[in-house]
Parts: sequence; C-alpha cells; structure tokens
Amino acid sequence: MGDHAPRRRHEITLEHAVHPPEPAPDEAALEAGRMLFAQDCTFVAAAPNEAALPPDRLPEVAFLGRSNVGKSSLVNALTGRKTLARVSDTPGRTREILFFDLKRLMLVDLPGYGFASAPKHEIQRWSRLVPLYLKGRPGLKRVLLLIDARHGFKPADRDFMKLLDQSAVPYQIVLTKLDKIAASELPARLEAMASELARHVAAHPQMHLTSAHHGFGIAELRAAVATLA
Repeated sequence: MGDHAPRRRHEITLEHAVHPPEPAPDEAALEAGRMLFAQDCTFVAAAPNEAALPPDRLPEVAFLGRSNVGKSSLVNALTGRKTLARVSDTPGRTREILFFDLKRLMLVDLPGYGFASAPKHEIQRWSRLVPLYLKGRPGLKRVLLLIDARHGFKPADRDFMKLLDQSAVPYQIVLTKLDKIAASELPARLEAMASELARHVAAHPQMHLTSAHHGFGIAELRAAVATLA
C-alpha cells in the first residue's frame, strides 16, 4: 500500500482501537478533551540532564517511543499546532526531555530510543536520562508508549515495557501511522499485540490507534488524556 491511507479505512473504527473493546468516549468526554487541548500550550523547558528537569508541579503525561515513531507529530496533532514539537524525518532530533504546559497538565516529549542520527555521547546521555525520569517523577500519571502500527513491538519497545513494569509506572500503547498499514493486516497485528500486552502488569489493557496525518483517533486520545488532568 506504500504511504497512502489503507483501503477500506472507513471500516477501521474504535472497536479495533481497544482490546478488550470498551465503549467509545461519550460527547461529554470528547468535549472535555477538546477543551483541554484548545487551551494555550506553552513550551516550558528542554532538559538535557536530571538537574535541568523543571519542578514537578502538574500531572504529567509522557510520550515515549522509538526514534521516528511519530511522537512530535502526535503532540502537534493533539494540540492542533503544527510546530509546537519539532517534526523531522531524521531519527534522533529530540535530544532533551521537552516539557509543554497545558494549564492543567504537562505534556512531556521524551527522546526516542533505537537508531538515531546523533553523536554516540549524545545518545548515551539521553539513554541514561530517560529511565531516570521515568522511574523518579512523582507527578507522572501515564506514559503513552507509541508503537508504529506497521511493525508492532520490537525488542527496544519490550525493554522499556519491562522497565515500566518494574518501576510500577502506568503506560498505555498508542499505535501510530495507521494510514500506512493495510486495513486487512490490522486485526492480526492487534490480536498479537494484545496477547503480549496482557502479560505486562503496568500496561493499560486498551490500545489507541491513531493517524496524526489523517486525524484518526486524535479526539478519542484527547478524551483519554483529559481524564488524567
């Protein structure tokens, strides 16, 4: 299918986005999510090390995933801003922990893991920093672990899932780039991932499917995040 939207995309609904199925957010929940993300969202800090982390004063939701999984694109789609988080085709552009103030909630964009086009010492620095943040941030309410829908879980994803389990940090899987996977491939991919996810004690049982490019699943993810504010 290449990089085009999957055929029969209209057949992919929220019943595919969660496992086990749960009711879609009602209008009140969707409106709460819309209102939260309609507020001014301001850049707070870019922390290159633990000492530079800003004060823990708001509930935090962190975005974690492999390099180029679409973290910055998802942050921009959720907030309705094209340039809030820097988007790049080059893996490893996010090299600090980025904090964005959403009034009642802090959005945290973490450096990607896996392959990155960056100096070795830079990769080592943020590879040490991210686990320190995940294990030691009292206000961290949930980690949104982004997984490319085309590939499912990879070894580096499983390493972080194990870390989050051991650290008792709640996390939820968000599949990205739904527009780049054929609809016919999706059910088997979701079933395999859900079966594996059930073995992880800190994982939320439901998965969200999203396409930042097409806007699919964005309103529902806003509603879910709003419950944490």
